[in-house]
Amino acid sequence: MHLTKEEEKMMNGKMGKASQKAMEILVALGDIYGAEKLIEISSVQIAGVSYHNLGDAGIEFLNEFAEDGHVRVLTTLNPAGMDMENWRQLGISEDFAEKQKVVIDAFSKLGVITSCTCTPYLIGNLPRFREHVAWSESSAVTFVNSVIGARTNREGGPSALAAAIVGKTPAYGLHLDENRVPDVNIDVKARLKSVSDWGALGYSIGKKAENKIAYITGIKKATIDELKSFSASLVTYGAKPLFYIRNITPEKAKKPAAKITITEDDLKEAYKAVNDEGEDIDFVSIGCPHASIAEIAEVARLLNGRKVKTEFWITTARSTKQLADLRGYTKTIEEAGAKFACDTCLAVAPLKGRFKSVATNSAKGCFYARGTNQMKTKLGDTAKCIEAAVSGKWS
Repeated sequence: MHLTKEEEKMMNGKMGKASQKAMEILVALGDIYGAEKLIEISSVQIAGVSYHNLGDAGIEFLNEFAEDGHVRVLTTLNPAGMDMENWRQLGISEDFAEKQKVVIDAFSKLGVITSCTCTPYLIGNLPRFREHVAWSESSAVTFVNSVIGARTNREGGPSALAAAIVGKTPAYGLHLDENRVPDVNIDVKARLKSVSDWGALGYSIGKKAENKIAYITGIKKATIDELKSFSASLVTYGAKPLFYIRNITPEKAKKPAAKITITEDDLKEAYKAVNDEGEDIDFVSIGCPHASIAEIAEVARLLNGRKVKTEFWITTARSTKQLADLRGYTKTIEEAGAKFACDTCLAVAPLKGRFKSVATNSAKGCFYARGTNQMKTKLGDTAKCIEAAVSGKWS
């Protein structure tokens, strides 16, 4: 891989240990994938933030970088394992909290904006069309590639941090035009009435596309929240982190000859696959990926004047929750007995053993609740999740 003079200085340790280590990671990655050079990036989004996933070895790794390292581009963080302010209220242990704070402090020392959200595009880390970035959260990678039309591979935590310190990433994979060509036409002949339907659609396409890039037809309109949900479930259940929807996503592509049709029956099968047996619900979670202010407004409207029986979390970015405070949504939601869980989410919080069954509008949330936290899962629209929170039953 060709290196510039500045990159060679970094590689040789003349610009500090952190820069050298970062270059070693990027060059190794470039060699593996046949990259000819590094390319400049405008931003980074780092996953692997929860102490639940990092452990003590991860803290040691971060602290080594933080000794003399500093990011060169706008860099934001994925969710942590807890709400950084109200962790006690959400049942997080003091031992876990202390370790999580050490993680966040290390990132902060590196110059990272400790945003702790999986939707950085909603809180200020918003690339332009065709801009190169290095992001690592799967749903955000898919969203930024597809809905925004910027370019990123799905980075691991270490490679994203390395890219942030160098300000560059190897030119391979989805950074290159030839690797962004769709493989299969997905013709959707099903009605999509809710965010959870888009999650079910992502499940169906993910299973049928099998690590391919989908070119989707048959959809006339889509909101940001629907595309956010779809981006999360599509890649979680098997497709590549890039899709095209004709006349909706900005990047142009030719429709492939290979074709798969998605019908109402496919969506029903997706719901059947995700929904476990049983009616009792002891946990409800909205916001995987993190809830937007529009989604929080809907929750407030549906909860107004009611009381919940279950533990109920709305997971979101702290800055989005501040907007909810100003608009009065927080007061309505908390008076109903529901709780905001900023900075964290269903997928990365240490929830194993705390709850038996979860209701959510997120197909991705079901995947992690079932697989990581061994909960029974129920997928439905927001209104149905609210009813489960109020009654303690799924009906």
